[in-house]
Amino acid sequence: MQVTETLNQGLKRGFTVVVPADELETKRTARLTELGRGMNLKGFRPGKVPMAIVKQRYGTAVTGEVLEQTVNDATRDLMTERGLRQATQPKVELLRGAEPGAAGDLEFTLELELLPEIVQPDLSQLSLTRLKAEPDPDTVDKALADIAKRQRSFETIDEVRGAAQGEVLSVDFVGSIGGVPFDGGTASDVNVELGGQGFIPGFAEQLEGLVPGEERTIEVTFPADYQAAELAGKAASFVVTAKALKRPVEPAIDDDLAKQIGFEGLEQVREALAGQVRQEYDQLSRMRIKRELLDQLAGQTAFDAPEGMVEAEFASIWSRVEQDLKAGKLDEEDRDKDEDTLRADYRRIAERRVKLGLLLAEIGRANGVTVSNDEMVRAMRAEASRYPGQEAQVIEFFRKNPQAAETLRGPIFENKVVDYVLELATVEDRVVTPEELAEMPSAEI
Repeated sequence: MQVTETLNQGLKRGFTVVVPADELETKRTARLTELGRGMNLKGFRPGKVPMAIVKQRYGTAVTGEVLEQTVNDATRDLMTERGLRQATQPKVELLRGAEPGAAGDLEFTLELELLPEIVQPDLSQLSLTRLKAEPDPDTVDKALADIAKRQRSFETIDEVRGAAQGEVLSVDFVGSIGGVPFDGGTASDVNVELGGQGFIPGFAEQLEGLVPGEERTIEVTFPADYQAAELAGKAASFVVTAKALKRPVEPAIDDDLAKQIGFEGLEQVREALAGQVRQEYDQLSRMRIKRELLDQLAGQTAFDAPEGMVEAEFASIWSRVEQDLKAGKLDEEDRDKDEDTLRADYRRIAERRVKLGLLLAEIGRANGVTVSNDEMVRAMRAEASRYPGQEAQVIEFFRKNPQAAETLRGPIFENKVVDYVLELATVEDRVVTPEELAEMPSAEI
């Protein structure tokens, strides 16, 4: 194999590779011979079919197979011999020797980007602060109150009068847009709490004063970010018929309520709620210190990022930005920026992400951080649990699509590297209020 370097610019490399014709012919003959041994053809003993017939039947397919294998082997050998680590999939162009019936040398060009040389920083010099918060009694009391509210019952008000704030109307309604009923706009015996949440803004507010047995037409506008895209931002009319007036009755927060939801007593509920809140705080604490760690590591990325990787990351980010633009969901800080400014901002974010990803990968590689099969299986099961009733199909999908399964490996690997770095860094714990913990600082990632 003859290799000539044609490009050496930054992380970009280009080569022209020539593979001798006799090497290709040797591989073709070996493959055809292998196929001939297993070939059964009427009039010939098994494995004794003449080579001319084997070539006639399989020659074209074998030539293509050998060419692909030769290009792959030559590329691998080139990278290994020169100690190169590729960042992007090589771009290959066949120049000669790949035409049907060609008998000469195989010549092709190879262009690719390399991973940069990354010097691992002194992780022991990193200084981080881990914010911690503890559940307070008021937070647990509020959670208990929410439980009681979800367990409340409703008693009918016999007095004939209009509905007031805090009360509940049982209603039927028919919704229409431009006089035409729409899917999901009709319902019966729906409990609507005046002043409560869960309906289109302005719907429940217009029911105040409505008396059971009365009918009222109300006008509302669906929010611009409404989950049903075909209704988002549209004006609609609802003909509402009130059927019954009720008042919510919340149970006492006591041992009976605890038993109603499957606990032995109220104290056990309090302990469980405190544990849930503590877990939420721990997750917030983890997010905070991880963000601080990544910000510090970003200052250690004094190397060039492969342009192809940055372009791919930017394309992924920009696709989501365009979706947010169309849906009117762009972040407030971005709404007044023109497209050129947005593109420049998000390209910087893409470059930062690529560099941090490469640095974390290098730290993990250099220190033997890996993702075990058991961890992958747990990740697949966790992902499958998000699709109740389809768990088996999701697991089977991952088994048949290794590339899809690899999307689960990345986050696990990153978190393991972060844990490794945190063990080496100087970490100071600081107790803060839950409100301070929840105030996430702005960051690019």
